[in-house]
Amino acid sequence: MHLFTGSWVVPVAGPPLPGGRVAVDGGRIAWVGRAGDPGQPDGTLTDLGDGVLLPGLVNAHTHLELSHLAGKVERGGGFVRWVDALVKARAAAGEPEVRAGLREGLAQVESTGTVAVGDVSNALAHLDLLERSPLRAVVFYELLGWDPARAPLLLEAAARVTEEARGRALRTRVKAAAHAPHSVSPALLGGLVERGGPAAIHLAESPTETRFLGEGDAEWSDFLRSRGMDVAYTPPGQSPVQYLEGAGALRPGLVAAHCIHADAADRALLARRGVHAVICPRSNAALGSGTADVPALLAAGVRLALGTDSLASVESLDLLQDAALLQRTFPALDPGAIVRMATLGGAEALGFEGLGALAPGREALMAWAAAGPDLRDPLAFLTSGEARARPVTEAA
Repeated sequence: MHLFTGSWVVPVAGPPLPGGRVAVDGGRIAWVGRAGDPGQPDGTLTDLGDGVLLPGLVNAHTHLELSHLAGKVERGGGFVRWVDALVKARAAAGEPEVRAGLREGLAQVESTGTVAVGDVSNALAHLDLLERSPLRAVVFYELLGWDPARAPLLLEAAARVTEEARGRALRTRVKAAAHAPHSVSPALLGGLVERGGPAAIHLAESPTETRFLGEGDAEWSDFLRSRGMDVAYTPPGQSPVQYLEGAGALRPGLVAAHCIHADAADRALLARRGVHAVICPRSNAALGSGTADVPALLAAGVRLALGTDSLASVESLDLLQDAALLQRTFPALDPGAIVRMATLGGAEALGFEGLGALAPGREALMAWAAAGPDLRDPLAFLTSGEARARPVTEAA
């Protein structure tokens, strides 16, 4: 038995514990409490010092295979121009560059106290790296395709690729996903729905998406034509959330990234359908996409998680920096709610029942954020922008 202590323990499943202790046995949490509390087991005690012991962070939306694009995609020209530049930069990169970026991205994630990721991929070429990593991962194999004639071929290929990937992966889960309502044809989306998906999607991310589905958007239509997808299309005249509802894609467990442009009716629908909305504050700010109304989403009962998005749109994969921006954007927001988004909310979104909280029976995948001896509010500290988390192992 190994016990860890510090000036604060933040279980997430309960209130912060000053001088708390966490007992670990065989990679699982056996007990959480304070010195002298009933049931405290005997064992080797490691005092981590001044700071906060918390569950390992869960980055519920990222794109590790875009890590090689760090600093290479201009972000100041609007959403469509950024997408166009991203597509061109990806096409110009070779496999060695992509693999090197993946290793760097993984190293960043692991070093910042993150223990699990919801990773979006178009290639599934990095499952071997994830399998060798200590990270828990769900990889969303993302489909794109605006030409309805190609939908059957894309669906058949996706079924084959995901099945093969599941056979290769021992720990990493692989699920079929859609890119976004304005980049996946109704036929392709409908095919995914018939197969029980999509498991994840970018949703209500930009004004472009909202306009395109509402009344049409010339800039996005021009982009599609430039990619050889000049397809006749009549906008449904709905919000992105309403469109997915009509398509049967809003289902319990759907992981929907961003959800910026969701009004009150959309928020109520997301909550009623049991969708997990993953908020990516830094990426949205960098691309000028807007700001998700997190207080309103919480008030509506939407299940929230936190993500970084990719190094093509943010400077780092440090999830606590997104927590800090969210706190600065909404100063009145309970920091405990933000910490929950970065831990238990993400674990729930990705289906990792053993992660996200310090509680008996859960996996002992923990993070430590050092702080000064005068730390009074550990939750406010974790969302302050000053906290830097690192992984804690049973052998620490």
